[in-house]
Amino acid sequence: MISITAIIKSKKENIEDVKNMVHFLVNETRKEEACIRYDLHNTENVFIIWEEWKDQAGLEIHNNQPYLQDFIKRSEALVAGPIQVYKTVQIL
Repeated sequence: MISITAIIKSKKENIEDVKNMVHFLVNETRKEEACIRYDLHNTENVFIIWEEWKDQAGLEIHNNQPYLQDFIKRSEALVAGPIQVYKTVQIL
């Protein structure tokens, strides 16, 4: 299993736009066969996605989905900095 944490910090004036885009991304991603978990958390203008994937092949399929590529491209002007993505391993 592969775990990913993605942190998206919206510019304050774009919170609603980013929120809508992230909701669409989450709903589409949850339909993917290799997706075990794709949970969205939020505080103020920060959106955190906690992901679990069956395997690397499934994650690669996800990374090439048009809706993810579209989200990345469209969000560039709306976020306060680059999206931070951490691939992690559970230790406890």
